[in-house]
Amino acid sequence: MNLFSYDINEKFKKSVAYFSMEFAVDQSLKIYSGGLGFLAGSHMRSVYDLKQNVVGVGLLWSFGYYDQLRNEDRTLKPHYTRKFYYFLEELDVKVSVKVDNKDVMIKGFLLRCDVFGTAPIILLSTDIYENDYLSRTITHKLYDANEKTRVAQEIVLGIGGAKMLEAINHKVDIYHMNEGHALPLIYELYNRFGDIETVKKHVVFTTHTPETAGNEVHNINFLYEMGFFNGLDLNTARNISGCKKSDNFSLTIGALKGAKIANGVSKIHGIVANEMWNDVEDRCEIISITNAQNKKYWTDKTLIRALDEHEDYELLARKKHLKKVLFDMVADQTGKMFDPEVLTIVWARRFAEYKRPGLLKYDYERFVKLMTNTQRPIQVIWAGKPYPTDTGAIDIFNELVHISHKFKNMAVLVGYELTLSKLLKQGSDVWLNTPRITREASGTSGMTASMNGSIHFSIHDGWHPEFAKDGKNAFTITPVDYELPFFEQDRLDNKNMMDILENSIIPTYYDNPHEWVNIMKSAMSDIEIEFDSARMATEYYEKMFNL
Repeated sequence: MNLFSYDINEKFKKSVAYFSMEFAVDQSLKIYSGGLGFLAGSHMRSVYDLKQNVVGVGLLWSFGYYDQLRNEDRTLKPHYTRKFYYFLEELDVKVSVKVDNKDVMIKGFLLRCDVFGTAPIILLSTDIYENDYLSRTITHKLYDANEKTRVAQEIVLGIGGAKMLEAINHKVDIYHMNEGHALPLIYELYNRFGDIETVKKHVVFTTHTPETAGNEVHNINFLYEMGFFNGLDLNTARNISGCKKSDNFSLTIGALKGAKIANGVSKIHGIVANEMWNDVEDRCEIISITNAQNKKYWTDKTLIRALDEHEDYELLARKKHLKKVLFDMVADQTGKMFDPEVLTIVWARRFAEYKRPGLLKYDYERFVKLMTNTQRPIQVIWAGKPYPTDTGAIDIFNELVHISHKFKNMAVLVGYELTLSKLLKQGSDVWLNTPRITREASGTSGMTASMNGSIHFSIHDGWHPEFAKDGKNAFTITPVDYELPFFEQDRLDNKNMMDILENSIIPTYYDNPHEWVNIMKSAMSDIEIEFDSARMATEYYEKMFNL
């Protein structure tokens, strides 16, 4: 079956299957939660732009991640609505996998290249009439909180994805695991090739985070009973996955021992990942390929034209227009009328404790003074989706909602998906990023903000150190010792952040608009090549696929 609507570029002819739990390619296809999906979506768009021989493999989530609505008191309300996608093409083949000693049927759906301008993507569903209700729920919700369901999802993605590609006679040279979720494909390939060294020649792995949630650990006996190892006996599974002495099975370690090469997603993350997994015997090499985003999709074309034509007046005028478009959304959701002349700061990404969405208000008295300054006013917008069962992150979101009632220049928005993300990046002046240092693997949201002239104001972590020239194309929060207690890190990071905001960012915006435009232009120019996903997609071929 020919999946491609374009002729493959000879430079990228090696056949690659890119396995990911989520893809964010368009607002209408709600099969993503956050950064991992945004990254995969940009990668698939650049595959199309470069005419690479890559096919995406993911799951067709019947209810998506969740719809972010509000309760009566405006606090967060996770809601689930069944989705239908009439632009997907049903494949005329089905495959089956064993999950918990039961046969589960899988149907494939194809997102063709020309629908959204991406690589072809095959999406797998168990939500079909051939399965009983429990089996149908496997592909209901992205990142289901139930451990059994989560592992079943990984079996469907890894084993089911490999079987589906074989069933449609699509030859694959390299299987690329975007995070460890697709690890069961290693055991499907082992059954085909008969030894792990041959398997390794065909597998590469990208690790995306040092966070525990992104490096799953399960009891190996539980995984064996679930069918995670695709019929291999337990001793064989232990031997090829490096879990010989413990019953705690790490998906990341399994991937590092089953791939020929792996990568972290920024230069810093490459160092952190090597330190994290330094003691793993016989693991593959971990290099760095810094994440990137698809400029063509994310940027406002008029803004880019003004930059290219060196029209500062047009650049500023367009930015104010984009702020007005964003502020229409603010007014619609909150009833607040924001002013396009006022410096607007946005914090928007997945709500998680280590990302510290509430750091700006850590010193509350200082925060109030900042928000009530009428001489040099600011406007602040928060947006982002907490994991629906992460009560701590939801509490932070709801606390911000309650605080926002006190300020007409503070908004907390819901519905943080591709459309709102693009509005925020194009309509903000400053993009605030506040993770605890060493905990941010990459943090690509700031890239797409910088592409649209929103100045990245960030902790010195992730991709930021590779890009930032402090005060020239970005602003950097002075690094602190990451070994300090969390409360002390938070106190110092807040102080340093507020000092820069009050003494540098706000005065530059209001007192030196010419300099502010220069920073905007430098950000847009400096981000253009190194952080466009064409570079990243090319680098994967050069450093991993063709190795």
